Amino acid sequence: MRLRFILLSLVGLLSLEPALADEAMKATVYKNPACDCCHDYVAYLRQNNFDVEVVDTGDLAPIKQQSGVPPALEGCHSTVVGGYVVEGHVPIDAVRRLLRERPQIRGISLPGMPAGSPGMSGEKTGPFVIYEISDGEPKVYATE
Repeated sequence: MRLRFILLSLVGLLSLEPALADEAMKATVYKNPACDCCHDYVAYLRQNNFDVEVVDTGDLAPIKQQSGVPPALEGCHSTVVGGYVVEGHVPIDAVRRLLRERPQIRGISLPGMPAGSPGMSGEKTGPFVIYEISDGEPKVYATE
């Protein structure tokens, strides 16, 4: 009887975990209206069950500054999701990890516009290095 109670309690606790795969996570993508790869990244997020609001702007600098993104980590567009900034064409696995683990950082970045990354044409030529956006020197968050 006691073992059954413990098992049922654990099942109850597990059901409290946010189900990122079952319900759409809201995200806002700030992008240049003329940028096709940004449009493709928005489609990629939507395909991965994100409810995306798009804000077209010709001036992304204030968004990046407000989010604390250092120039070396800037990407093509900025996505705000779950209280974090996701800078550039970051693969969905890294985004989901960020939202699941909730680290004490501002966000993550795949700087520049690497070929073969989500939303970018071309062939992937090596692993993508995704960095933490936080105080101090950039640290590697993930390699995909």
